[in-house]
Amino acid sequence: MSESVVSAALLIIGNEILSGRTQDANLHFLAGRLNALGIRLLDARVVPDSEARIVEAVNELRAAYDYLFTTGGIGPTHDDITADCIAKAFGLPIAENPEARALLESYYPTGALNERRLRMARTPKGARLIENPISGAPGFQVENVFVLAGIPAVAQAMFEGLVDRLVGGRPLLSHAFDVYLPESVLAPGFEALQARFPDIEMGSYPFNRGGRFGSSLVLRSTDSDQLAQAAQGLRNLIAELGEEAVRERPPGEPEPNS
Repeated sequence: MSESVVSAALLIIGNEILSGRTQDANLHFLAGRLNALGIRLLDARVVPDSEARIVEAVNELRAAYDYLFTTGGIGPTHDDITADCIAKAFGLPIAENPEARALLESYYPTGALNERRLRMARTPKGARLIENPISGAPGFQVENVFVLAGIPAVAQAMFEGLVDRLVGGRPLLSHAFDVYLPESVLAPGFEALQARFPDIEMGSYPFNRGGRFGSSLVLRSTDSDQLAQAAQGLRNLIAELGEEAVRERPPGEPEPNS
């Protein structure tokens, strides 16, 4: 592709995700919102509440991508260790942040801000806070790392408050076709189309609907003109195979989940 890709990674932190007790919803949200801002989410990982694992992942991902987002582990309990891990990853001291404490004091009633809740005011030295309009306790930013809550509604609200800090490129567009043809029949022509348009990402995803098998074919690119040309080529291929798309989703409509 002719322009450089602005990239991001997501680090999902928490034993509850790995155990299956909690189902993560932040990946889907962040992938979509980042893409709308012209930022490609290229890596996503889940790690347990382990200092060594978190620090290792943070240092690897923040070096490899333009932005790193973390979710989870910034609450008031003993296993909420994300802030400490970010501080260790950057080699920074961690302490109570006066601005964060003031936010918590304004959120909780007099006498309700106990020692445990004050843990949520601790940040690495020099961190920039990320506002939390839902439950008070802020997230924070250190360089290209953005630390968000794990609760989806809170993480989403935090994200919307930091978008002005992000600089992206052109968003990734997609054009999808659903057709009642198996991948094995489509494969030769689909591979030839990929060779004609090497800069277009192309994917094939089988489905079974009401006992009928078919394929969802998805084209992705930041170049709308090339995407339109490739879509027409795919439309022609489907017609040559004696079928027509049972559903077509041009750029601007959501991609299929199956």
